[in-house]
Amino acid sequence: MTEHRDVATGPPDEYVEAEIQRLLTEDPDVAEQGITVARKERGLVLSGEVESPHRREEILRRVSERFPDVPITSDIGLIRTQAPTEIEQLP
Repeated sequence: MTEHRDVATGPPDEYVEAEIQRLLTEDPDVAEQGITVARKERGLVLSGEVESPHRREEILRRVSERFPDVPITSDIGLIRTQAPTEIEQLP
């Protein structure tokens, strides 16, 4: 008996998860090592922090373009990039 796999369903989630992680770290236009990919009940969640809302949107756009059939949720926050308002005194 042979195993039948519907081609339209695509690869299993763990392969998609690994491919997205590879895209995030190896694509020179993305190059984000601080973003993680986790499988959830209804898709994948991207977590981590980036320096701007534009950067977050660009990452989500690239992942959605490459994997249009995968439900992606963003839990990507923003890193505080403003200079401190007080001088830190070291002992």
